[in-house]
Amino acid sequence: MNSEEVITLYETVAVITDQMVTAAREGNWERLAELETRCASHVATLKEGEATAPLPPVSRERKARIIQKILADDREIRSLTEPWMNELSALINNTGTQRKLSRTYGKNQ
Repeated sequence: MNSEEVITLYETVAVITDQMVTAAREGNWERLAELETRCASHVATLKEGEATAPLPPVSRERKARIIQKILADDREIRSLTEPWMNELSALINNTGTQRKLSRTYGKNQ
């Protein structure tokens, strides 16, 4: 990949993470999961194809700004999803505990 292709892929990831923030704000977990899959695919492409040769200074600065935005989006996504994940975890643990109690003590006791 040349430097422009690399920057374009980073920009695409930034667009996707922005959409992920919107989905998380709306509580649209299915959309968030779909976008996360797309994002992971682009990141994998970057890992496989990004050249190890240094970028020109302008491209390097542009890449740094894009990465900062992606990281900011990631922080916001995490802050929005953590309460939901904690709630889901509690629900799963509660359901598991109920099943164990039911198996141990019977349904009618």
